[in-house]
Amino acid sequence: MKKKTKVIILTILTILVLCSFYLHYENTKLQVSKYNIKNSKIPSDFNNYKIVQVSDFHNTKSKTLTNDLIKEIKEQNPNIIVLTGDLIDANKTDIDIAINFIKEINDISSIYFISGNHEESTSAYSTLKEQLEENNVIILDNKAVILKEAESEMNLIGISDPQIINDSFFSDSEKIKLELENVAYDKSKYSILLSHRPETFDTYVESELDLVLTGHAHGGQIRIPFIGGVVAPNQGLFPKYTSGKFHNKNTTMIVSRGIGNSILPFRINNRPELVVITLNNE
Repeated sequence: MKKKTKVIILTILTILVLCSFYLHYENTKLQVSKYNIKNSKIPSDFNNYKIVQVSDFHNTKSKTLTNDLIKEIKEQNPNIIVLTGDLIDANKTDIDIAINFIKEINDISSIYFISGNHEESTSAYSTLKEQLEENNVIILDNKAVILKEAESEMNLIGISDPQIINDSFFSDSEKIKLELENVAYDKSKYSILLSHRPETFDTYVESELDLVLTGHAHGGQIRIPFIGGVVAPNQGLFPKYTSGKFHNKNTTMIVSRGIGNSILPFRINNRPELVVITLNNE
């Protein structure tokens, strides 16, 4: 074999190995994103109240990623943990993986869960709900609870993924609006909504919610510097809502890039994300 050919082969192999290491890093190295939310409606008793958000776990099989996620949640020591949908994956459902993760974190603080499109599209969801409740997870599909600190209160609201309403005559925004209208809560209090879908931001703004925590977009799967995500479900190419904080009128929305993968088995420039939110009264 000629020397030039050997150099070419070696170069190609080196590139392949480096690409392999890069993809492994991008898909298993957890990133922690911290947000400080200030609002005069937040009671002073809730100053420094910490919320940890896990979205789109998709029963990931990466032990490295899961162990790092559990460790980081414990280190954050949040007041509450919220799971904003797609804990399991309809295409590779493994409830045991999801529940084992829950068992590792359910003694840290209260856990609140809402469904994503993957839960709503599989018959296994009923089994998952039973096991979540057995492990003290509070399911907030179309429900609201009161969070209390000292003498102060805030609303924590959850809605199920709009896929549960199997009616093609209504858009997802219309379905979510209907779900919100059917949940009773005191709108004078600071209100946090757990919803899987970020693409219906305008509906959340119209409903005058204060803080909305979402996922679903997987960060756009592949992120291009200065441009953002390439593709997201229900948003298509170059979607608007894939990661970070968005604000309109009195509503702030945080979009988690999520933990696991689903249809596409890899991420690029888009590491798995744990979201940590700290509340403060202005």
